[in-house]
Amino acid sequence: MSRTLIIVGLSLVAIGLLWPWVARIGLGRLPGDIVIERENFRLYIPITTGILVSVVVSAILWLINR
Repeated sequence: MSRTLIIVGLSLVAIGLLWPWVARIGLGRLPGDIVIERENFRLYIPITTGILVSVVVSAILWLINR
């Protein structure tokens, strides 16, 4: 269990460091992501981005455990 937590933590750090480059390719502003902007208020619900990240992480974990 500790090994899994370390891998997840390092993955989150890597994603955080690579986020400026990931944002340039459009991840985070995909069709299906809901953005509501009003004065002094911004609501962002990344539905499509969350599904895409979930599928990629699931595939990677499936390949690792195979």
